[in-house]
Amino acid sequence: MDKNLRKGFYFHSYQAPELSPFDRLFDIFKELITHTSGDLDEALDWLRELDSEYNLTTDDYSLDDFVEDLKRKGYIREEFEDDGTPGMAITAKTERAIRKQALEQIFGNLQKSGSGNHKTKFAGRGDEHTGEFREYQFGDSLERISLTESLRNAQVNNGVDEFRLTENDLIVEEARYKSQMSTVLMIDISHSMILYGEDRITPAKKVAMALAELITTRYPKDTLDIIVFGNDSWAIAIKDLPYLKVGPYHTNTVAGLELAMDMLRRKRNTNKQIFMITDGKPSCVRERDGSYYMNSNGLDQYIVDKCLTQAAQARRLHIPITTFMIADDPYLQHFVSLFTEANQGKAFYTGLKGLGEMIFEDYEANRRKRIRG
Repeated sequence: MDKNLRKGFYFHSYQAPELSPFDRLFDIFKELITHTSGDLDEALDWLRELDSEYNLTTDDYSLDDFVEDLKRKGYIREEFEDDGTPGMAITAKTERAIRKQALEQIFGNLQKSGSGNHKTKFAGRGDEHTGEFREYQFGDSLERISLTESLRNAQVNNGVDEFRLTENDLIVEEARYKSQMSTVLMIDISHSMILYGEDRITPAKKVAMALAELITTRYPKDTLDIIVFGNDSWAIAIKDLPYLKVGPYHTNTVAGLELAMDMLRRKRNTNKQIFMITDGKPSCVRERDGSYYMNSNGLDQYIVDKCLTQAAQARRLHIPITTFMIADDPYLQHFVSLFTEANQGKAFYTGLKGLGEMIFEDYEANRRKRIRG
């Protein structure tokens, strides 16, 4: 037998793909710019320190060459500071690149989908083929009739010599409805998100960027709104995520929930949900007169009751809340348990590792549900 005709598998040691000097540095740069909340100068300073320690550049390609390539490729631009001094900043192209990298890091095990829309468990006169067949029923759309299966059925039932196609021979391909989901992601930006030597805000915003990129590319019919909450709550645009920072704030969970529900009330989609990433207890509410009631000592029952009221209100509006609690204090977990029970939602008590995968799995699971109002 000719050896050239033999077939089989060949195994060899893994070899990393060859990257250009720019691409190798750009991967590191995108990670640094996320940690520095979009501060270009600080990111480049960190890159220089890493270069001095790990020899990232060569005589043929220096950091100055890299910066010039960033300008030429449209990833950074020159601008003037408030005091009139010249400076540089990242562009929208870099913001998109950061979101794409976050998606690949967190949801990198996802398989690409052609249609990219969410399925429900309800079959019928939907808009996505399933590959399953059934007999034709009155009212079925004509475009759902499978011509090949129907002709085959007619041949079996009537024979080839006296071929005829009747209503009883018609076969219809099943379809499922593509549902749409409106999601509000709430991110805690209180001061505790950077306390105790642990950076919790960077993983949280990376998850938000990955979720935003996932929805806009794979589920373009879905909507995602992002809310941050400290003493107050406000919406931010997806493009603002790389620049997100923690402030000297308490945790006004009530304000975040009120804003999230107000935004979801305006959505026409049947499926609505709230994701909340937080590491601390609610410690602040805003009173009717505009003043703030704050208490950081333990769980204040006045604040807790207002949170539970909001959870119950969301339940009445058929808006499930999924809480991702990145703290392990028993008394805080007890509060989250009460909050989840009031909403009939879900809670995950997790560290920062695996947070993205948990949010994706829950997002996918919730999209497969059809919530009836």
